Amino acid sequence: MSIKTFFSPTPHSNPEPMGRQVAFRTKGRDHGGITRLVSPGDIGAMIKPFIFLDLFELHASRHKMGMHPHSGIATVTVILDGALAYRESTGAQGVLTKDNVEWMSAGGGIWHQGTPADASHALGFQLWLALPPEDENGASQSQYLSSEQVPQHGPARVVIGSHGEATSSIRPRASINYLHVRLAGGEVWKYTPPAGHDVAWIAVASGALRTGGTVIEREVAVFEAGEQAIEVIAQGPTEFVLGSAIKHPHELVSGMYSVHTSTTALEQGEREIIRLRDLLFAPHSA
Repeated sequence: MSIKTFFSPTPHSNPEPMGRQVAFRTKGRDHGGITRLVSPGDIGAMIKPFIFLDLFELHASRHKMGMHPHSGIATVTVILDGALAYRESTGAQGVLTKDNVEWMSAGGGIWHQGTPADASHALGFQLWLALPPEDENGASQSQYLSSEQVPQHGPARVVIGSHGEATSSIRPRASINYLHVRLAGGEVWKYTPPAGHDVAWIAVASGALRTGGTVIEREVAVFEAGEQAIEVIAQGPTEFVLGSAIKHPHELVSGMYSVHTSTTALEQGEREIIRLRDLLFAPHSA
């Protein structure tokens, strides 16, 4: 994955948004209907607790995500368009439609799957969050929000955390904001992060944003460390997600589908994944 560094922008005649500058950006890697923008071994190590981000566009005729495990993380799925059917080893199952949100804290271990519902397609973002030691091997839990259950402040839907007068019902232990924003062409939007949020990034799904000394489109842009406000100007109708947080202070110890804070914690999570696998896929007795 290529990562570009930006220095002072070249002056131009168009209005330039004020605020934090973009430090890195990448278009990620495309494979099978998924654009992988962030992984734990690259940008995720810089912007943790945000350690993984996919922009996916799946079609029922050719894309399926079978049952697979996680531990040590929380996954957050925001559906931008279409419908995604999900199923978990906890017994939870259903269909996520446009503007629905799934929060799944894997804790010590869980299996789940997702596939476009019926003959539909599914467009959205899936984010992974690194869990703190208190939660990384705890009980798994899920929360599913309809579009009406996601609070909004201005053009920003508050998926996690608080922004303006809006507070999400999804409130992890760590201080994290995750927003889903739609802007009209020419619209200016300013985000002031909470105190201590020294990590911030934007990922654009459609359209383009002028921000931080550059223009970003269908890519992820990481802002310089600090607590300064972020200002953007939409160049045409634009849809994006933004994350900000206090930086996760722990190491990232990765397995196949898991990320923990230590080798010991990872081994515990992987044992639970194997135990659940044996239960989930055990032959049914006659």
